[in-house]
Amino acid sequence: MELFTNKAILILPRLFSIILLTGFSLMAFGQNENRSYSEALQNIESRRIQFQEEFLSSDSLEKINIISTAKAYLFENIVDTVFPYWYGTKWDFNGHTRIPGTGTIACGYFITNTLTDAGFKIPRIKWAQSASEVFIKILADGNIRRFSNTPLQNVEEFLNESGSGLYLVGLDCHVGFIVVREEGMRFVHANYYQPGIRVMSEKLYSWNPLHDSEYRVLGKLLSDEMVINWLKGIPYE
Repeated sequence: MELFTNKAILILPRLFSIILLTGFSLMAFGQNENRSYSEALQNIESRRIQFQEEFLSSDSLEKINIISTAKAYLFENIVDTVFPYWYGTKWDFNGHTRIPGTGTIACGYFITNTLTDAGFKIPRIKWAQSASEVFIKILADGNIRRFSNTPLQNVEEFLNESGSGLYLVGLDCHVGFIVVREEGMRFVHANYYQPGIRVMSEKLYSWNPLHDSEYRVLGKLLSDEMVINWLKGIPYE
């Protein structure tokens, strides 16, 4: 029996070409992902400048509406635009990549990278290497809630009372975001429990540091003051 039929011989070069093209496509996909992330951040920055111009030229009543609109815009774009690009990025205790999907990222750097990318002028490296409660108190303007040796259900009840929004949560030796929406709550973090899963969004009641931590400190982000600092480009120290 012949190893290849004449038909197979004709098909093989095509298959070889497809494999080559597929390989190049996968390489280009990674490049396109990085480029599209950069474009997404440019869009956020452009909108921030628009908000700033509108805010500075408006009266008091208009300012209230601009802050409300900017707050909704920030929440949506941090959660639905910035976060997803980072999903799947490998975790490492010393990770500090600035490019989602490449290198490794530690939990603190995930927090400060994403906030920086969203346009907040924060000391990215300093905060990433500090205790999370330090910058949670600053960003949440001291309006924080602490839980010590209490079940996660108490945290869930607090979040339900506080309402939809973006929260920072500091734990025994970890930090992440909690996203609260009508459809539910998600814990977004660089997961060191399951480094194979990497940066991820998961349910609160999962096998994760949020569930197991004995100490939890939560601060709700995107207050009026925080939004004004963002649109004006006011730096944090």
